[in-house]
Amino acid sequence: MQTQVQVEEVASGIWRLSLPIPYPLKHVHTYLLRGDGVALVDTGLKAGALEAALAELGLGFGDLEAVFITHHHPDHYALAGRLEAHGAQVLMLEEEIRRGHAFWTDFEAWREPGHRAFIEHGVPETFIEGFAREMDETRKRVFPPQNPQGLKDGQTLDLAGMRFWVLATPGHAEGQAALLRQDGVLIAGDAILDRVSPIIARWAYSNPDPLADFLATLNRLAELEVSLTLSGHFNPPDLKARTKALRLHHAQRLQATIEALKAGPMTAWEASLVLFPGELPPTQRRFAWAETLAHLEHLRHQGEVVRLAGRPARYALAGG
Repeated sequence: MQTQVQVEEVASGIWRLSLPIPYPLKHVHTYLLRGDGVALVDTGLKAGALEAALAELGLGFGDLEAVFITHHHPDHYALAGRLEAHGAQVLMLEEEIRRGHAFWTDFEAWREPGHRAFIEHGVPETFIEGFAREMDETRKRVFPPQNPQGLKDGQTLDLAGMRFWVLATPGHAEGQAALLRQDGVLIAGDAILDRVSPIIARWAYSNPDPLADFLATLNRLAELEVSLTLSGHFNPPDLKARTKALRLHHAQRLQATIEALKAGPMTAWEASLVLFPGELPPTQRRFAWAETLAHLEHLRHQGEVVRLAGRPARYALAGG
């Protein structure tokens, strides 16, 4: 049975729209802002689900004046072009327009670098072919906007008559952004999640050390005065406690990576099979590889791991 949408007012003027997605997390939370106007934060993946949720509030796509996109992953971004076509102004951090948005609008430019990265880091060809087919299917669901408006870190933004500060919160995506309302309500997207760690992955178009970006984001979030944190999945987290828990999680993951390399040099693919054992669906196996690569590269930048010459690339403990 298909999971139904859920609509709930979670703060003054803010409704959480919980929309089904065909991924392990089951739902994505988007946020409807309604005051002196109507705006949306993130879009979900299925037009019918978003349409049903808006209808519960007596609204349709054409009522949305603006759509703020926290980051370019399909469950948050896929319908941006559809909503733009109905008259909404799409807003994104400038960095996410340059990186994540460009990934969808100029996908062919990234196909070859992505293929090379898979080969360089030990992914078997059969898996690469499966990943490519999966991505081609995903692209059919994504409707990029034509004219997104770029925003800067720290600028103020009026949405539905409410004043927000735009915060760059990279790590899960290079241009991930959050919104902090004057009363301390933080709409965080996937910058921080309860129960699970946001995926921190190294892709062909990523920054050199996305885990370092994420750890800096956790430090920034921990310093904010926040009354309520609204995330892209699960229940609202206790922000300060959750940032502490996630720093510990990644410290443990880095140590596990070091322990794996004590058996000898490994490609990122080989290390991912040790760190994420068992049978995984193709999407999860791809994420496991990309997250393992992010941790290996972080250790390399910290001087604890070296990347050996040759192809595919293998990592070894420094001084080993």
